[in-house]
Amino acid sequence: MLQQEAATFFAAVRFFTRLPVPGWVGHSAEQLDRAARYFPLVGILVGAIGAAVTLAATLLWPPSVAVLLGMAATLLATGAFHEDGLADTIDGMGGGWTRADVLRIMKDSRIGSYGAIGIGLALLLKFELLQEIAALPAPSFFIVLVAGHGVSRFASTTLIYFLDYARDDDSSKSKPLATRMGTGELAIAALFGVAPCLLLPAAQAAVALALVALVTLLAARYFVRRIGGYTGDTLGATQQLTELAFYLGMLCVCG
Repeated sequence: MLQQEAATFFAAVRFFTRLPVPGWVGHSAEQLDRAARYFPLVGILVGAIGAAVTLAATLLWPPSVAVLLGMAATLLATGAFHEDGLADTIDGMGGGWTRADVLRIMKDSRIGSYGAIGIGLALLLKFELLQEIAALPAPSFFIVLVAGHGVSRFASTTLIYFLDYARDDDSSKSKPLATRMGTGELAIAALFGVAPCLLLPAAQAAVALALVALVTLLAARYFVRRIGGYTGDTLGATQQLTELAFYLGMLCVCG
């Protein structure tokens, strides 16, 4: 049982990141079907990598350089998986009029002007927010990054639970996760996603989580209206937007 769960977790690591996993894990559709429950735990791992690199870099370079190196570490760890989803989603929603047009544009591997501008603004905002957060004491900075990555991935997971999969074919890179989650699986994802927030001041965490919930709700309603549900790209977009919302919430109280 424990080995099966470990294999499922490592399957999630392999799907959502570029990090190596043990050779004994193997490949199976069943592992990927259950992998979404560990999406937030993978986020905690990625957040810890970014925070550790940032904190280490501050020993040698100015905070702005350290933040950029930390961001680069998370991008390398995930292969810009979620940022790509954000860019594709912005391209599709911005350039498509009909549901079919939106899905077709999102499937295109090329990035258009909407996506380029959107991802540029998102990365710039994240850089500015993380610079402010980096001014917090080292333990708080580490926890905020870990919490932001974890809770934002839980926000994406809720779309799998509540919405329908929008594509009718098997061409999407997210198809292995395109199944309705059970309530127990969602509870596991919630445990990992929200747990780091318990280490933050209650008032700060409450504001940040409220913003995350609001952005998730608005995104879900918008996706249903435009394409009838979610795709892998919209999951990535939701993760990126709610991560920014979490940092904005933390700074709204801190400031």
